[in-house]
Amino acid sequence: QVQLVESGGGLVQPGGSLRLSCAASGGTFSSLRMGWFRQAPGKEREFVAAISRTGGSTYYADSVKGRFTISRDNARNTVYLQMNSLKPEDTAVYYCAADYRRTGQTGSTVTYDYWGQGTQVTVSS
Repeated sequence: QVQLVESGGGLVQPGGSLRLSCAASGGTFSSLRMGWFRQAPGKEREFVAAISRTGGSTYYADSVKGRFTISRDNARNTVYLQMNSLKPEDTAVYYCAADYRRTGQTGSTVTYDYWGQGTQVTVSS
């Protein structure tokens, strides 16, 4: 059983930056595909970014491509989401997710087996 804990959310002005962290425990981190999703009020949870087990491949939603960067440090059992050029539309609760099967669609919520509690990101002036 894998446990995920997000941190780093907060309030930031448009154009600003924020880095989210997700610490994993209870499993072999290097065996997990990791993803970030977000959910705004009244909307479905949507895919943001994902990274392969070794970090060799990354994937991004079109809405964040070029602005967000996902990375991982397997020695620290941590995945990161660096968010730059933030927009009000990025306001959401951001969730970390882990997939141990690595057989499903990268951007689908059902692919992922474990989820963190979420961290709030608010982009506002």
